Amino acid sequence: MSKRKLLIHEVFEQAKRESGRDTKSGIATYLWTYFEEHLNYIISDRTFIRYYETFIENNRETNISPDRLDKLSQYIGYENFSDFNPTFEKKIENEEESTTSVKFLLDGEEVSVPEKIFNIIIKITNNPNFNVPDFMKKNGLGVLEFVFVALLVTGGVVFSNPIDKNKSNIFSFTSSIKQTNKNYMYWDGEQYNETDSSYIGPEYEVIAIDEKLVKHFKRITRKDTMTVDNSLGRTWYSKYYGNVEFFTSDGIDPDNKRELKKSTATMIEKYAGKNADSIQAQ
Repeated sequence: MSKRKLLIHEVFEQAKRESGRDTKSGIATYLWTYFEEHLNYIISDRTFIRYYETFIENNRETNISPDRLDKLSQYIGYENFSDFNPTFEKKIENEEESTTSVKFLLDGEEVSVPEKIFNIIIKITNNPNFNVPDFMKKNGLGVLEFVFVALLVTGGVVFSNPIDKNKSNIFSFTSSIKQTNKNYMYWDGEQYNETDSSYIGPEYEVIAIDEKLVKHFKRITRKDTMTVDNSLGRTWYSKYYGNVEFFTSDGIDPDNKRELKKSTATMIEKYAGKNADSIQAQ
């Protein structure tokens, strides 16, 4: 079971217990409401259903933004997605009298690191598919340099986070290295997310961060909840080839790069509310 699949499974299981609902649509609606009201973070019920169908029912994979993975992890009691990952533990293996070897999986491949390290247990708070932090990849740090940095940060031992998800461990390696400034952001289809890397994959366009956009600019995923009373003067829209999308702030539509317009009563009544599911509004 992949990390993300396990996360989606745990999120739905917790929501099922909390809500008392037993259908994926009912649980998804509960999650959408909970995230908006308690975490100040919007993930539509349709998106939750898509995640469940992809990961659980169809046993497939799909991209989930790092920021969203952190929020999903926080919902079930963890600090972030790195904290959620199960602890991977390997003991030192003696190769010769004065030399030991640490073995772990680095981006899916087993790597053996010979070092003169004695009788310690390295616990890495990550799953066996150990991911090297972005800043190390960007700066070209090799495996030996990576282990050296880890030992410097932790004083010789990389401590894992405790199994108790309600407590945080200040000695966590992942927490220690997560001190880089986030100078960039990317659009995930619904909102802008902060990142410390200028490149996170071909599917995302990473640009210089704009705090105002990160905090206030979001695509409205539940157009059916919009009315003239709650949306007029507070929303903007983009209409492109018959497709209408509404946003919570003025600016540029990240998907088609067109300038947004202030929502009018006519646009809201025609493309939102009870007409949100019309063909042109998809």
